[in-house]
Amino acid sequence: MSSSHASSQQRTPLTGRRILVVEDEYFLADDIGHALRMLGAEIAGPVGDIADATAMLRGAGALDGAVLDVNIRTELIFPIARELRARDVPFVFTTGYDKVSIKPEFRDVPLWEKPIDIVAMAQTLAGLVGDRRA
Repeated sequence: MSSSHASSQQRTPLTGRRILVVEDEYFLADDIGHALRMLGAEIAGPVGDIADATAMLRGAGALDGAVLDVNIRTELIFPIARELRARDVPFVFTTGYDKVSIKPEFRDVPLWEKPIDIVAMAQTLAGLVGDRRA
């Protein structure tokens, strides 16, 4: 392959990957979606409540990764996180709360405290998703 093709692949590590974004702050959800699209991702959502996130899991087709806000309109995201983990779909958390709010079963999940570095968060997720490419 040419070096320009290789560098193009390097710049877009999420090409062909569907990423679920669950975030109830509209502008942050939009910024996250934009950052992920810049890495080549197709965005599922963004969705701003648990019911819509559940519907996406049921009907969205295959997902390759997710960005999950821990607290969505006073509901915790952990049921969605459990379902993603059961499907072996990597994800990251974002939160405006303290790290102590994360249940022990999810302490291994990358956590980005708000205000988040969106580009770095997107790159972390790309690394998790990329690790699953076979």
